[in-house]
This record gives sequence, C-alpha cells and structure tokens, in this order.
Amino acid sequence: MTRDHVLRAAPTLFAIGFLALWEAAVRLTGVPVYLVPSPVAIGEAFLDAKGLLLTSLVSTLVVTFTALAAACVLGVGLAVGMALSKWARAAIQPWAVVLQVTPIVAIAPLIIVWVGNPFASLVVCATIVAFFPIFSNTAAGLTSAPPELLDLFRLNGAGAGRR
Repeated sequence: MTRDHVLRAAPTLFAIGFLALWEAAVRLTGVPVYLVPSPVAIGEAFLDAKGLLLTSLVSTLVVTFTALAAACVLGVGLAVGMALSKWARAAIQPWAVVLQVTPIVAIAPLIIVWVGNPFASLVVCATIVAFFPIFSNTAAGLTSAPPELLDLFRLNGAGAGRR
C-alpha cells in the first residue's frame, strides 16, 4: 500500500477506529443506552424506525436549506449595502451585532409565538443563527481590497458598482 493510498484511507480508518473505540467504551463501562448509546444500538434503532427517521431527516434538511438560502440573501445583501454606503454601515452593523450576541434560546419562544407557523418559526431561528457568519465574512471580504487596487480601479474608470 503506497503512501497516497494510506492518506486516502485515513479518514475511513479513523472513523472505523473511533466507532470501535466508542463501542468498546460503552460495553466495558456499562453506561446505560439512554445516556450514551453504542454505534450498534444506534444502527439498530435506525433500522427499527427507518421511515420515521428518514422523514424527520428530510424535514430537517428542508428547514436547513431554506434558512441557509434566506441567510445568504439577507447576509450578502446587507453586506453589499454596507460596502457601498457608510450610512448603511452605521445603520446595519450595530443591529447585526445585537442579533449575534442575543442567545437564540432566549428569543426562540418569542419567535414561535409571534410567527405561529412551526416551519416558518424554525426557518427564522435557523436563519438568525446562520446570518451573522455569512454577513460578517461577506462584509469583511468586500472591504478588504487593498487600497492600491482600489486606486487602480479608479484610474481605469471603475465606479462603486463595477469594482
């Protein structure tokens, strides 16, 4: 087996080793299955309730991707607005930070009551969680162009919308 084969197999070997160690630790310590189930117990539970778990997986993925799309639209849109306008930056940034530092568990019950629809409530909560990293990294990227490149753009006649 060459070095490249070992490197390609490393994640799989690590996963197998980790699962074997986990299984052994649970069996040797006698930890109750409701506290720390073993990988075998998890596999058996999945096989027993495959339909229910797959349905739950699909609904979770729909909420996740809907929230990700909403967070991308909001985060990128507001970051672009901030990059184009100092007024927008002064107006948006403090509210984005407030949203980031507010624990979602503190406002989730309010969101559930205000929104009413369970799907929409979950999407709003997940969007709040995903929004700030997208927003802050997009804003940082848009404002991190070196000054000499901005000067070069201006010399070549590029405006704010054509950078």
